[in-house]
Amino acid sequence: MLQINRNFAAYLDAMNVVTVLVPKSYFNGEMQTFTLGMPYGERHPLTIERKTDLGESVKYECLCPIPIEIGREYLLYDHQGEATDLQIGAVVRTAAFDEQFFYDGDLGVVYTKKETTFRVWAPTATEAKVKLVQPQTNEVDYIPLKRLEKGVWTATVCGDLEGMYYTYVVCVNKIWREAVDPYAVAVSVNGGYGVIVDLAKTRTEKPPLPPLSSPTDAIIYEMHIRDFTIHPDSGVVHKGKYLGLTELNTKGPNHTTTGLSYLKELGITHVELLPFNDFAGIDERDPLRQYNWGYNPVHYNAPEGSYATDPTDPYARICELKRAIHTLQEYGIRVIMDVVYNHVYIREQSSFEKIVPGYYFRYDEYGNPANGTGVGNDIASERKMVRKWIVDSVRFWAEEYHVDGFRFDLMGILDIETMKAVRETLDALDPFILVFGEGWDLPTPLPSKQKATMHNAEQLPRIGYFNDYFRDSVKGSTFQLLDRGFALGNCDHREKVKVAISGSTRKKGGMFLHPLQTVNYVECHDNHTFWDKMEAANGHENEQTRKKRQKLATAIVLLSQGIPFLHSGQEFYRTKQGIDNSYNAPDSINQIDWVRKSEHEDDIRYIQGLIELRKSHRAFRFSTDEEINHYLFFLEPMPSSIIAYHLRGVEQYGPWRDIVVIYHNQEEKQDVFLPDEDKWYVLCDEVRSGTAPLFSVQKKIRVDGIGTWVLVKQM
Repeated sequence: MLQINRNFAAYLDAMNVVTVLVPKSYFNGEMQTFTLGMPYGERHPLTIERKTDLGESVKYECLCPIPIEIGREYLLYDHQGEATDLQIGAVVRTAAFDEQFFYDGDLGVVYTKKETTFRVWAPTATEAKVKLVQPQTNEVDYIPLKRLEKGVWTATVCGDLEGMYYTYVVCVNKIWREAVDPYAVAVSVNGGYGVIVDLAKTRTEKPPLPPLSSPTDAIIYEMHIRDFTIHPDSGVVHKGKYLGLTELNTKGPNHTTTGLSYLKELGITHVELLPFNDFAGIDERDPLRQYNWGYNPVHYNAPEGSYATDPTDPYARICELKRAIHTLQEYGIRVIMDVVYNHVYIREQSSFEKIVPGYYFRYDEYGNPANGTGVGNDIASERKMVRKWIVDSVRFWAEEYHVDGFRFDLMGILDIETMKAVRETLDALDPFILVFGEGWDLPTPLPSKQKATMHNAEQLPRIGYFNDYFRDSVKGSTFQLLDRGFALGNCDHREKVKVAISGSTRKKGGMFLHPLQTVNYVECHDNHTFWDKMEAANGHENEQTRKKRQKLATAIVLLSQGIPFLHSGQEFYRTKQGIDNSYNAPDSINQIDWVRKSEHEDDIRYIQGLIELRKSHRAFRFSTDEEINHYLFFLEPMPSSIIAYHLRGVEQYGPWRDIVVIYHNQEEKQDVFLPDEDKWYVLCDEVRSGTAPLFSVQKKIRVDGIGTWVLVKQM
């Protein structure tokens, strides 16, 4: 490799545009001509199109008369004969670059006992090697990689390499950088190396699951692997670990059911696990010293090691995660993976930036990294090889780990075409795999019409969105702690809640095409828990009244049209002691408090009854806006503290011909007149719920405080 003194710098910013930056300390920045050629080859004159004074340097934008072969070395000469190397610049962010180097084949490692093949996409590299490390002896070997078409580098190494550590070492712009394979499926402790493993050894068949005819059949329960079992009184042996999710018949204080048995008992259909791909923020060698939610992604196709019983064993995290997923599925619970493809932990340290600098991330008009995510970098999903990586990764988790759904963090950062490709890829595997995400419109340099936001929901009809309209109208603004929604006693939100109950579909005044697109929630891992918000906004009320309000809000979530979403512990008033962002707070703040659960068994049974009720009749979970418009009618006039609706003539969907649901947000008695004078059976009141009749009424029902009432008419 030629050694160059860079008195001035040259960058390829488009396929035929070279930008030259000349400091004024070098001939006052004044250049007359530039020529370009390969070392020892013919030189070609460049045409200077524009000259700009930048203060301390002068910028020359030049047209190049010859096609540049990216991956080869070129020298640029000034009129004095001084040379500098042509560096790869903004060309990597052009459509022409994407078109030329898009590669639709396999990347990563293919292992057999006889040989291992490595493939990495590094089109801007001039040289590349794979570094092999023997973990027992630290013996190192470097294997040269051969460049193929489309910027792919490859090598096949004979022999059994199982257990070997590896990285890629690539040279771009005369700088050698070492990086873990972006497609690594196993990593060493703390992710310092990729590890060659035989995934065939870890595979099991996916168990049969209960039928799921529509996304609205789902009842999602969001939880963090560590939080769920780390409590000293969880009764779980493998506290905070993957294997903690596999233990059955565990008990906590007062013999309360905990862990997996509790999930089964509660009746939810899906658990959504906060990120479990390899992330930063915890030293895997001493995982209890630190805590992290997992939104610091590092290695996207390898499991996190802090949840494994032995983080130093690359197989342990793979096998134990697969066992956890398999066990949940054996008990009829599908598993949703929280994925974070919108950003990386630290851009400069990421494998993407080391292997193909400048390609994987968005930049603003001034050449600075975009920061719509708020963490210093935005993934450029609209570029072809970034889209391919996201789709490949999703396919990998679905095929290899049998994941049943994906929750996309900050999905609005990603582009519509990528999310379409994700949905199409998963449809080919299993059309009942759920896909939903955060559809917020964040300030990233991507045209609004291309963003996978809620405002563009009509372009992604089979992808769901967290419905903040639902959240804020029922609970009150998440970002204004004292703001109160309908469940907290503010009747001004009544009309908004009616829209939310109706699936937030366009014909009902919402923004979605159909109820499959709305994920209804009032609480998640982000921000204050519902209970903690009430402590601030409704602190003047006694604890018993606030419990009624939380049960009311949870009932609205579970009985509304759309996909219900519960935060773990919401059903027994989870608190984080007022902390709104607990991403790295200690276990004492984040853990599921099984003592608290044992103190609220009656309230949990109430939520179980609502879940049973939702499951029992499809009128609570319509799939189309046409069904909602045809069968759901609000009863008016009503006092402002009451929302009542009638599901009329729905006998083909379940055991009852008619259903009336009443929500009341004040501690006062009110009479609600029913649609007709027939006998109505009450299934749910302010303290009891389920599918068995509690008592019957005619003409009217008296609601005597904050709560939910469900009445049905027999066929």
